[in-house]
Amino acid sequence: MKLGLNTGYWSAGPPAGVAEQIAAADRLGFDSIWTAEAYGSDCFTPLAWWGAATERVRLGT
Repeated sequence: MKLGLNTGYWSAGPPAGVAEQIAAADRLGFDSIWTAEAYGSDCFTPLAWWGAATERVRLGT
C-alpha cells in the first residue's frame, strides 16, 4: 500500500504546522506529498520548499 499526504489549499500562506507534517511524512516513509493550485495560490512555491526539505518522498500537484 502507498500512502500520500495532501496539504490542501493554502490561500494566504502555509497552514500551521505544515513544515513539521512534511518532515514527518518523509521520515515515516510516505510515498508522496500533494498540494493544490487555484486562483491566488500557486503550487510551485510549496513544491520548491518541500523539495529542499525532503530526502525521498515524491511531490505532486
